[in-house]
Amino acid sequence: MSTAASALQWFYHEFGLASLHATGRNGYLIILARTCRMFAYGTNALFLAIFFSALGISDHQIGIFMTLTLVGDVFLGTLLSLVADRIGRRRVLLGGSFLMITSGVIFAYFENFWMLLLGAVVGVISITGGDFGPFRSIEESVLSQLTTPSTRSDVLAWHVSTPLIGSSIGSEVSGRIVHWLQSKDGWSEIDSYHALFGIYAAMGFVNLALVSLLTEECELQQQDSSYTQIPQGENGITEPEPQIEPAPMLDYPANKSPWFAKAWTWLSTQLAQISAPTRSVMYQLWFLLAVDSLADGMVPYSLTNYFLDVNFHPAKSTLGDVTSASYFLGALGATFAGPLAKKIGLVNTMVFTHIPSSTAVLIFPFPPYFWMAAALLLIRAALNSMDQAPRTALIAAVVKPGERTAVMGITATIRTLAAMAGPFITGLLAGGSHFWVAFVAAGVCRLAYDFGLYGLFINMKLDQHNTAPMTQVAGNHAGSRALDEEMELDSIVDSDDYSVRSLDLDPKVSSAAGLKPPSGFEHPRARSRSPHRATE
Repeated sequence: MSTAASALQWFYHEFGLASLHATGRNGYLIILARTCRMFAYGTNALFLAIFFSALGISDHQIGIFMTLTLVGDVFLGTLLSLVADRIGRRRVLLGGSFLMITSGVIFAYFENFWMLLLGAVVGVISITGGDFGPFRSIEESVLSQLTTPSTRSDVLAWHVSTPLIGSSIGSEVSGRIVHWLQSKDGWSEIDSYHALFGIYAAMGFVNLALVSLLTEECELQQQDSSYTQIPQGENGITEPEPQIEPAPMLDYPANKSPWFAKAWTWLSTQLAQISAPTRSVMYQLWFLLAVDSLADGMVPYSLTNYFLDVNFHPAKSTLGDVTSASYFLGALGATFAGPLAKKIGLVNTMVFTHIPSSTAVLIFPFPPYFWMAAALLLIRAALNSMDQAPRTALIAAVVKPGERTAVMGITATIRTLAAMAGPFITGLLAGGSHFWVAFVAAGVCRLAYDFGLYGLFINMKLDQHNTAPMTQVAGNHAGSRALDEEMELDSIVDSDDYSVRSLDLDPKVSSAAGLKPPSGFEHPRARSRSPHRATE
């Protein structure tokens, strides 16, 4: 085999292209849909505040608009993620596409503040360039279901890196389009911004078309009731399956109105779907993610660019180029997250790539020259996205498949709620001539998240809930999933003298699970393929 062919084969496997191919058509469609969506977010996020300023809307109203938009994203994303598995994930994604189209049309034609606010709160609009709303948590849940533990981090890394390239292109293209339109006769500044939102609505139609091509395989797959897993302890002795207690129902105050009582009861019922072991793990992770999101909300790219503009007064085109380069480096860094996670593990990848990024945030306000501050921004951006795919893979590895959509939806909600407080804090500091303190505080919070994550999760066992039988696997990725599940779940019948608990296996259950006792044994014994048994 030639050197070039060997290099291509190495790249194909090392960078997760083999894992993406094994996931099948649905994986490609989801990643392409998010890339188009992030392109749309990139076309308007940098100019959104400028658009409102051109309309004569005050800075105070702009702040109210952004806050209420995030609040709308929280409620919309949480609501749809909690019901997605019940009413259908594809239906929810289709509904989100229609909301995205609605927002784009409203912003393309209307200039009234309250009408625009309605379009942003009820619809789907990105005020920061990030992927808020109902899409991401559901897509991550689908991809976690379509992949195996060995391929999941690779596929999720592509789900992060490729859309970031879309954001980079969208940011660059939007600047060129606005400049070109404003140079033409008959086009005002406001008209050029309306045109960008027309592109946003068009990308909503593209997202709608791609989502409509997803197959039934994307929906929650119910476990086969005829399949029985035999849990094994590390010493080979069978252990009873722990009983999972549902979350307690929350009592609503008696003096509340009936509609609120029904809403409270409904929300409690949805949260009760998350088991106690999952909650005990996620409470710790949710707290850490809230700290990290608060830090990110204090110094988003929009406020970071504003800090550069105030302190160094670069050309606006230069700021746009730096932002576009930041998105591109973020995409490049996210591409390496999958291969790195396979080498050093999910938690190590999240921590040791995020620490340099956090340090860059901490020292960002101190360089005396623009090029030095821009370099720190690029370092921050290049490494900041490398923890996203491993984080999603970590969540998928510690929760049950049927809980993933709800857990990821709640995770996105907590992150958004925490980020909402960030701009308010930074505004107070900037108003008091202490803008630089925001970056120092954000860097400290990010480092606290990094060290807390390492201390709490480095020794946690992952993928303890992969109990789906191999017979449920379909499509062109059956081979890779079957191999992983064979290594994790397969048990064989043995008649040696090792002392284990006898199990009476129903013949129907044994057949469904692929366990066939040899003749002559009325009470077979099961042993797991584990390194502890192999050494005895």
